[in-house]
Amino acid sequence: MKIKNLFLLFLLVFSSGLLPAQTYDLLIKGGRLIDPKNNIDGVMDIAITDGKIARVASSISASDARKTIPAQGLLVTPGLIDIHGHVFHGTQPNHYLSDGLIAVPPDGFTFRVGVTTIVDCGGPGWKNFDTFKKNIIDASKTRVLAFMNIVGEGMRGGAWEQNTGDMDAKLSAMVAQQNRQHVVGFKVAHYGSRDWIPIDRAVEAGNIAKMPVIVDFGGSTQFEPLSIRELFFERLRPGDIYTHTYAELNGARETIVDRETRQFQPFVLEAQKRGIIFDVGYGGASFELRQAIPAIAAGLYPNTISTDLHAGSMNAAMKNMLNVMTTFMALDMELPKVISASTWEPAQVIQRTELGHLSEGAIADLAILRVREGDFGVWDRTGQKVETNQRLECEMTIKDGNIVYDFNGMAAQEIIQ
Repeated sequence: MKIKNLFLLFLLVFSSGLLPAQTYDLLIKGGRLIDPKNNIDGVMDIAITDGKIARVASSISASDARKTIPAQGLLVTPGLIDIHGHVFHGTQPNHYLSDGLIAVPPDGFTFRVGVTTIVDCGGPGWKNFDTFKKNIIDASKTRVLAFMNIVGEGMRGGAWEQNTGDMDAKLSAMVAQQNRQHVVGFKVAHYGSRDWIPIDRAVEAGNIAKMPVIVDFGGSTQFEPLSIRELFFERLRPGDIYTHTYAELNGARETIVDRETRQFQPFVLEAQKRGIIFDVGYGGASFELRQAIPAIAAGLYPNTISTDLHAGSMNAAMKNMLNVMTTFMALDMELPKVISASTWEPAQVIQRTELGHLSEGAIADLAILRVREGDFGVWDRTGQKVETNQRLECEMTIKDGNIVYDFNGMAAQEIIQ
């Protein structure tokens, strides 16, 4: 009887408002919220419940949340989306970035830099997509998507990627449609002959599946490179993606900044206006400041910032997503544009508009970042360097409303002596 009376008393007090009703699971309080989709750039609070954004407001009471994360002086952004990584990690010899040893397991390299979604860029083809799904997509906490290689064997390197007989548009499109939840488009890469076969096959697959194509253009110095003007205006469609935008590749492709005159080719801006998406795809050998600096000076900012993450690039100039973003900040790309090119823009490019923003009701993927002040440098594969006084660092990553990375223990309790 006493227990019943106590329970009724508790209900009376709770319903009267004398005890706080903890409406939210998590509250991020006092950070600079940058949400490009919703044109928000200011100090805001953001509340999370059941894995979704519950409320965004200038002030939300901490008493309304079970846990509050103080974010004063920090950036709060949508979870970063890296649309060019290589995470089809495996143990097979002679498999390069397709179930091989050069790709990396995603969870070890995503959350620690604010990335909640990574797109494997061409590792699997239609022949081994099931292996990729079982071993990588299903086994990872990171949201893993894929641009499927137009080569059935995937990105195995060498002769496998030169085999036009293994570039089947219809089978690629069929497997992509069967796995539409995970596949966002098709990839062309590393092709060394002077013809358009892989481009045309990938675009055919894209037309069948209604998906974009991402192109790593040029793969041989034996021939005069194919025309990027023809690629942009006659072969690709609006919404298709040109990756490694600021690469030189030792003459294996025509560059956006002429290698001899060092003049930017203005038709590239026209291609961007036409709808061609220009992606960074930094990589181990696919970004040079002598391309990026004059291109940006001419107005060619990247639509999407990405890493080309693999075991080589992460230990070279590229390092990680935040370092690539820091590089573009050092090249005078404004911070909100850098965030947009790493969140909302890639979400639109891969046709996953449920991601990349912090609208109420959206999936609660967030990155909490620090802009550290100091003396830093960003450099490229040739050893050229740009000095900068700012560097992005990750304090916390939240995916589906759950804290998956907490660098300084902001969500932890201080030890009681």
